[in-house]
Amino acid sequence: MSGRGGNNRRGYRRKGSEHTWQETPRHNRKSEGNLRYDKRGGGVCERIQWVPPVMPAEPLPTPVCPYCGKAIKDIASAIEDKTTNEPAHFDCVISKVAKGEALEKGDSIVYIGGGRFGVVHFNNSQAAPSFKIKKILEWEDKENRAEWRKTISDHYSVT
Repeated sequence: MSGRGGNNRRGYRRKGSEHTWQETPRHNRKSEGNLRYDKRGGGVCERIQWVPPVMPAEPLPTPVCPYCGKAIKDIASAIEDKTTNEPAHFDCVISKVAKGEALEKGDSIVYIGGGRFGVVHFNNSQAAPSFKIKKILEWEDKENRAEWRKTISDHYSVT
């Protein structure tokens, strides 16, 4: 052991720089105003000003469900009707699908994503709970998006 304590490294100094970061005058520091320290360039540069996105002026539509006849208040959770391509309540569509399927004990209708529903059998085993998809029902056409979905997506993704 040398007996000297502390750090034996020399201070970092960039070529062509007349002073280090610690010696930078107070008016050029990162915390001052609209400036920030550029890690890649090694200098102080002007900070880009954030501009908030402009929200659409028109409100979200409130269509009527073709199955129950009530207004759809949460249009983001609506699903497309298979025949008319209009929005419908998610719960109304699940009940319509359930009426058309013969369900056995342990079966239920679940949404499996991508506009598809499935007849799923859940095992009652406490040791290893599992499920099996017995049947997949295509409900929405993935290739053709409904026009009402485009209107809604414009409201939620304005950035």
